[in-house]
Amino acid sequence: MTKNANEVPEALVRRVTWWGLGVNILLAAFKVIAGWLGHSQALVADGIHSVTDTVTDVAVILGSYFWSRPADFAHPYGHKRLETTVSIFIGAMLFMAGAGIGWDAVTSVHKVHAHNVRMIALAAAAVSIVIKEMLYQWTRRVGRRVNSVALAANAWHHRLDAFSSVPVLAAVAVSFVRPQWHLVDHVAAFFVAILICYAAIGIIASGFKELVDQGAPFEVCEQIRQIVKTHPAVRQVHNIRTRYSGSQLCVDLHVVVDSEMSVYEGHRVAEQVKGLLLHQGPEVLDVEVHIEPVEAALSDMECRRI
Repeated sequence: MTKNANEVPEALVRRVTWWGLGVNILLAAFKVIAGWLGHSQALVADGIHSVTDTVTDVAVILGSYFWSRPADFAHPYGHKRLETTVSIFIGAMLFMAGAGIGWDAVTSVHKVHAHNVRMIALAAAAVSIVIKEMLYQWTRRVGRRVNSVALAANAWHHRLDAFSSVPVLAAVAVSFVRPQWHLVDHVAAFFVAILICYAAIGIIASGFKELVDQGAPFEVCEQIRQIVKTHPAVRQVHNIRTRYSGSQLCVDLHVVVDSEMSVYEGHRVAEQVKGLLLHQGPEVLDVEVHIEPVEAALSDMECRRI
């Protein structure tokens, strides 16, 4: 599962997600069969719940084919916002899954778990947790490497699915020694449901911030300012404006130069400043540079957001 040095980010996102999809299908089947053979209703339910994980995997795979498309006449800024939309969809799926787990934990508290649970059910629950945690670690690393918010959201889905299997493991283990202590399973399930909903709300909120054009933090704007000031022809930088397109930044700024500079020289400075930010900036997707002569420049302004 190593990355090819020449593999494009979108292809890597799809490859990782295809692996996750295949593992989720196999795990779901394994848990349902093991739960049936091991007489564990909790494990059968967890296996059925794992089927829902395939929905987010499919969303990332299909979405990556669209958000990776280049800009066109109808979408001059590209299609990266589709990645944000997919991440919000994943967050919504997580929230509904967490709410469902919590509701089931509360409404079924009076039910007693099945007796005579077999070792295969305990082993299946433990194996599921380990494999899902491994998927989380791998997906998270790749998501950070290619800076994909959708892949990062799907990574959390893997981890939260592992968390949701913990109460199942606890229920199966307790049934070996104290079948009457079924309340432990419900308390643990409700706690995990809260964690899932909390993480889902964070993913959804992050996506909405991008959709409403919230700008980069002040520290990021200052980093942009300092990079631009390294150009020898730049006298001043102000009116820095930023907005996110997917996980990357679109930057708009004003650069003050010598008033004796020709139009050609000013254009060259603008292109060089753009190149600096594209190569050294904090995940910069595109840059628009406005050239101003020093006499017409205002005093250096605070970094502001759209």
